[in-house]
Amino acid sequence: MDKLIIEGGTPLIGQVNISGMKNAAVAILPATILINGECTIENLPNISDVKLCYEILESLGAKITYIDEHTVKIDTTNITSTTVPMDIARKFRASYYFLGALLGRFQKSNSSLPGGCDLGPRAIDQHIKGFEALGAKVDCSDTTINVNAENLSGTTIYLDVVSVGATINIMLASVLAKGITTIENAAKEPHIVDVANFLNTMGADITGAGTDVIKINGVEHLLGNKSYSVIPDQIEAGTFMMAAMATKGNILIKNCITTHLSPIISKLEEMGAEITDNFDEIRVKYVDKLNPVHIKTLPYPGFPTDMQPQTAVALCFANGKSVITENIWSSRFQYTNELKKMNANITVNDQSATINNVTNLKGAPVYATDLRAGVALIIAGISANGITEIFNIDHIDRGYENIEEKFRGLGAKIKREKYD
Repeated sequence: MDKLIIEGGTPLIGQVNISGMKNAAVAILPATILINGECTIENLPNISDVKLCYEILESLGAKITYIDEHTVKIDTTNITSTTVPMDIARKFRASYYFLGALLGRFQKSNSSLPGGCDLGPRAIDQHIKGFEALGAKVDCSDTTINVNAENLSGTTIYLDVVSVGATINIMLASVLAKGITTIENAAKEPHIVDVANFLNTMGADITGAGTDVIKINGVEHLLGNKSYSVIPDQIEAGTFMMAAMATKGNILIKNCITTHLSPIISKLEEMGAEITDNFDEIRVKYVDKLNPVHIKTLPYPGFPTDMQPQTAVALCFANGKSVITENIWSSRFQYTNELKKMNANITVNDQSATINNVTNLKGAPVYATDLRAGVALIIAGISANGITEIFNIDHIDRGYENIEEKFRGLGAKIKREKYD
């Protein structure tokens, strides 16, 4: 197993390139199943969740040609199985997208229930509602889900809660269905738009992605034989933006879509950051102090839940009391117990965390409880006095490419070591 060792106390200064978006890549890769042919996907992040998608595709019968570490050619012509390997599906949440893609092309699919970070109850009832509305029969046990249909027909589906996963899965299942499918109360995240753009590039007919009403006009087949580049990861960009403030640094973040960062930019400016927005790159500079703020996580275009832990670390150094209210995942504050080991002054009450100023964080052995919590601990370690060791870093590797190299490029003293 690996751990990260950080010697703290260094402001982060320099520039960093943002990788392709994890949340888009892990949906676009299953979507290639719908093509019944080949396509090339570029700007894929070199992370473990993407590698698990490759494993699943190959196990189903797809042929993958690895062009470089960020580009693959995928041929799904000869897929022979509709069963997602249970041992792989349990390792990451996005494995459920294979259900929608396989259902859309073959009218059947089965898998274990998805795994991933433990952020509290994460029901897939809205996915099931969508599949059933399209005409599928769903059998779900405590560990597995099986979906079958004689025919899939377009219909209107109203999501009871705004769900990114359900929105994408219904899109995947309905692209080849007969008639028009309308998703009402759809999620609006940038990676939903990216999945829709990918499918449209391959011959789908999807309109409204990025709004709360998406319409999918079913087509007979997708064309393939085209290339598509995954959008940059706005959560990775936001992570480095918040790291600049936490470490009193000055970072130029390159290869990003700054319009996707609006809620993060707004809070950083409120915190006192100096922001220079150049559309495809953004500079974040700590100036004189860090102001306390109140934050509520919300579906896009609200402040993203995936930026909550990183922001909490920066707010440890704010001149006053900050409050973060988590409205998406019930167990997202697990990481605060690790920050307390580092001298953070945080009190959690139900779904809110109150963060009070501390003079310094102190290095300590800590454990990543999930993906975003893990990278927040990296920021904390760089900001702290002394040595920090971070364990369970497989969580971090699920969503951040070459994370220690990128932080080292900004001046951080960080290295990866194996331990028994």
